[in-house]
Amino acid sequence: MSNYHLEIYTRPTCSDCQDLKKFLEKYQIQHKQYDLEKQPVKENELKNRTGNRIVPGIVFSEPSFLGLHKRVKSMTGFEQNKEEIKKLLEVS
Repeated sequence: MSNYHLEIYTRPTCSDCQDLKKFLEKYQIQHKQYDLEKQPVKENELKNRTGNRIVPGIVFSEPSFLGLHKRVKSMTGFEQNKEEIKKLLEVS
C-alpha cells in the first residue's frame, strides 16, 4: 500500500462517487471523505484543490516532516482515472 493520504469529495447522487467509495472499501483504502451535500462549505475547497466543482474530486498528498500534507496529485472523476488511481494506491 502506498504512503499517500487520500481525500475525496463526493455527492450522494453521483454514481461515479459511489463506485469510487466501493472501490476504496474493497481495497480497504483509508481516506478522508467530504460529502458536499452535508458539508457545502467544502465546495470552495474542492474548487481550489482540483480547479472545478465536479465530483468525485480526488486529492492525493504525502505527509511531510511537520505532519502536514503536501499535495501530490488531484483529479476529477473515478472511471476515467481508475488505472492511475490503482497505480498511485499500488493495488491491482
